[in-house]
Amino acid sequence: MSFTVIIPARMASTRLPNKPLADLGGKPMVVRVAERAALSGATQVVVATDHADILAACRQHGVAAQLTRADHPSGTDRIAEVAAALKLPPEAVVVNVQGDEPLIDPALIAATARCIAADVPMATAAHPIAEVAEVFNPNVVKVVLDKAGRALYFSRATIPWHRDGFANSREVLPSAYAPLRHIGLYAYSNAFLQNYPRLEVSPLEQIEALEQLRVLWHGYPIAVHVTDSAPAAGVDTPEDLDRVRQHFND
Repeated sequence: MSFTVIIPARMASTRLPNKPLADLGGKPMVVRVAERAALSGATQVVVATDHADILAACRQHGVAAQLTRADHPSGTDRIAEVAAALKLPPEAVVVNVQGDEPLIDPALIAATARCIAADVPMATAAHPIAEVAEVFNPNVVKVVLDKAGRALYFSRATIPWHRDGFANSREVLPSAYAPLRHIGLYAYSNAFLQNYPRLEVSPLEQIEALEQLRVLWHGYPIAVHVTDSAPAAGVDTPEDLDRVRQHFND
């Protein structure tokens, strides 16, 4: 399957200012992300940014980039603008790779892209949770699937709730209980991506602060690729940045 990777990259970050341009072994973070994405077999990789400095940094390192409007409410809206500018056909597959994932597995990008089908306009990824603390952590988004591997619901709450197991203890994971942690990687058909900004905001996404719930609320299926292990963590804090810098300096 052919697909295009678009990487949304904003300069503003409350916890880590100028994050896309943070130096990782001599290259800006957003360039490192683009390099990883290129290993996925994508037909093209493009950075979608609202800032001229990010645009210049990408071009300096030979990474395709396009300047977007600054008022997009989400990264999904931002990549939709770039996909339209690239004149991708409606059936084209577009993968949204976050600009703070410099260690992302290229195979995970490709596997998520392959989940898109004529009747499945959006896909994402997940992995089994191994630590009980993560099951009860509201910052860890969980997802439950149907028989076909499509999302039934995403939540910050503990889903599915193991009634009997948690009645006995919440210190260990119950036997044969494998909740899934959502991975923030998305693929779309371009037709759906262009329609997404026009979808009405749903009450569920406002309650949970999870944008993907808008898609389920409107009745669109989301395929979920389940990978065996957790991907390398992204960069949200100065501590994360130090950890990833160590990887590129080794």
